[in-house]
Amino acid sequence: MERQHIIGLGAFAVLAGAIALAAPHGSPEKRAQNAVAAAHLKLASLSISARHDVDYAVLDQRLKAMAARPSMVGLAVGVIENGRITFLSGYGETAHGSGEAVTPETVFRWASCSKGVASTMVAKLAETGLVDLNAPVANYVPALKLPNAGEYKATVTDLLSHRLGLYRNAYDNKLEEGQSPFVLRSQLGQLNAVCAPGTCWDYQNVAYDASSEIVARLTGVSYPQAVRQTLFDPIGMRSASVTRAGLEGSPSWARPHSVGRRVLPGSDAYYKVPAAGGINSNIKDFALWMIAQTGGMPDVLSPRLLETIHAPLVKTPSEVGRMRKFAERVHSPYYGLGWRSYDYAGHRVIGHRGGVNGYRSLILFDPALKSGVVALWNSNTSQPGGLEFEVMDMLYHLPFRDWMELSKSGAPKRADEGDDLPAAAQGSAS
Repeated sequence: MERQHIIGLGAFAVLAGAIALAAPHGSPEKRAQNAVAAAHLKLASLSISARHDVDYAVLDQRLKAMAARPSMVGLAVGVIENGRITFLSGYGETAHGSGEAVTPETVFRWASCSKGVASTMVAKLAETGLVDLNAPVANYVPALKLPNAGEYKATVTDLLSHRLGLYRNAYDNKLEEGQSPFVLRSQLGQLNAVCAPGTCWDYQNVAYDASSEIVARLTGVSYPQAVRQTLFDPIGMRSASVTRAGLEGSPSWARPHSVGRRVLPGSDAYYKVPAAGGINSNIKDFALWMIAQTGGMPDVLSPRLLETIHAPLVKTPSEVGRMRKFAERVHSPYYGLGWRSYDYAGHRVIGHRGGVNGYRSLILFDPALKSGVVALWNSNTSQPGGLEFEVMDMLYHLPFRDWMELSKSGAPKRADEGDDLPAAAQGSAS
């Protein structure tokens, strides 16, 4: 298989040694955190013995064919089965024509898959009593204003489930023009309400990032620092970051591209709303994140926390149209706290998609099976979409469907317009 990655015991020894050396010089809390991260080292290794249902030779062959499509540049894919990483592979290039191969160490942007990090972080604060998810959002983010003083009616749960009464992607255009998200959040109250808070669903970025303010205010540190200390370090996500510098400072990082393989200029816009779209990592760390979300790290994410954030809270009928290609098996789309959920051929699956200019991402998993798939790619195309369902079909022993449409023409496909993509990402494919 092409460039599959196996983390050797030597790498484990180096990392474990570093943790051991650092521990005596830190606080008791830091030493405890390092011990948790060390316990998760085995989960970062590729486990052949956990492979049971996915045909990895077939999957690898199909991903190679996908990566060769004219709209693709680089692609990284990870699979977990039974709570262990069973597949990590990179395809294509970090920049078109560069000759630098994408590997499982190549860092990409998560885009809107970042929302699950924010909801998890706020739910962690709720576990300690610092946040009441049912309290008005105005209690925690005084600068956020909603139409008709809705900030006193909308709860933190409404914030994290896109039920604020705003029109879809409110003020994304102004964010992309360079305006401050803090100023924009204070101006949202000037808009006309679509509905009363808590009564309808419309996807947000600028407003959703009020959750990063909640985290920073209550922890006393920046959002990137809080996420690093509370989630990434304990999980063992060494490549993960929350800034543009974190992406571009990585030893291997994927450049953004148009659907025509043209390198695009970088942008800070959605790093300014880190809870909505600011996370970066390699595919291995994205897979570790999925393991934690399936319940594989209860010392970091408790079963009760996962139940809270994954619960299907609000129906999302717009998903029916967007997922019509998969209508044979995808039903009952809902949104929870930063996560989508579906009935897939009678199984409950959790996931999200993301897109910012030049990058796309997806995550989908079955928490009951502790199995799923993650993917990252660096071009404005929806074309790999469907690979997640091909993996799920293997896990469920369902008849094969060409969800990636590899049998069709290789003509470039523009990115799907949809709630998980901000305005610029929706219109950027060329």
